[in-house]
Amino acid sequence: MSSSFTGSSPLAAYGWDDALEHEFTSHRAAGLIPARVAAVDRGLCDVVTENGPARASTGSGLSTGSGGDPAAAPCTGDWAALLAGGPDGRPAVAALLPRRTAIVRSSASRDSRGQVLAANVDTVAVAVSLAVPLDLGRVERLLALAWESGARPVVVLTKADRVPGAAGERAEVAAAAPGVDVVACSAATGEGVEAVRAVLSGTVVLVGPSGAGKSTLGNALLGAEALATGAVREADGKGRHTTVRRDLLPLPGGGVLIDTPGLRGVGLFEASQGLERTFADVEELAARCRFGDCAHGSEPGCAVLEAVEDGTLPRRRLDSYRKLLRENAWAASRTDQRLRAERENRTKAISRWQRQMYKERGRDR
Repeated sequence: MSSSFTGSSPLAAYGWDDALEHEFTSHRAAGLIPARVAAVDRGLCDVVTENGPARASTGSGLSTGSGGDPAAAPCTGDWAALLAGGPDGRPAVAALLPRRTAIVRSSASRDSRGQVLAANVDTVAVAVSLAVPLDLGRVERLLALAWESGARPVVVLTKADRVPGAAGERAEVAAAAPGVDVVACSAATGEGVEAVRAVLSGTVVLVGPSGAGKSTLGNALLGAEALATGAVREADGKGRHTTVRRDLLPLPGGGVLIDTPGLRGVGLFEASQGLERTFADVEELAARCRFGDCAHGSEPGCAVLEAVEDGTLPRRRLDSYRKLLRENAWAASRTDQRLRAERENRTKAISRWQRQMYKERGRDR
């Protein structure tokens, strides 16, 4: 486990650095104190300050985010400017510092706004259980989210003790994750845990479905039973949600760990760049197609289809690429529709105000 966290502040262990100190200058001048959000729960959040942990309110303006956007609300990993004495007597989050990275998925309600899973993350560890058949499509989906966030993804194959020699599975996942470190480990036996530590740095978030072994792996990395774990059904490898919220915990040797609840559904939210990175091999082939607007359907001179035909590119991977592109385009169109509606509503509101103003002026004459 390596860490890029340096500095004399007590918050250095949680990622505070000179650049953040510079960003915080105006907030310090206003009497606010820096804090990192460790967990959020119903309008309150656990934070870590220079003087230790505290419980703070998120404030009415921040609880749902700016303009009602939940993606702008405080999230685990955020850096906040804290007012020591809020309206309810407890500290209050007055502002959030700009996020360096953010893992965003489509909201659970499937509307056009995103949900931030974690902020200011350096490494996204995608947990994949070897105790069940590999779902490479899910791996690609999570990698797209990770790349889009701006953080560095790694894939951790958990429960390696269940598979006698995981070389084949590791090769399969590596083929679906170009440019990504793929490491196998068993938290139960300790085998491979040090190899996992070696590829993690800074603020690390664990993502994956329930039953993937995220919390067990997290405990192995933390060196303590700090995260709740639960039983997994043998039939399908699925587990109950033992992690019900995102928590931020310091790692021995530097860095911090964020454990997330199991993700049953992971919808993409404007992940174009993430898809390009996830399917870098397909994008490279597409650049060789005869036509620049090739849809890789039946066009002559399509390098992608040629790679499928000669076995260089698995048909499954091309199908996954197309599926995620369609989903991402749909999500982007919904966002565009929402933005257009918001603009129209603002225009209508201004027109109503103007009509009312002219009407009142006419009465005064």
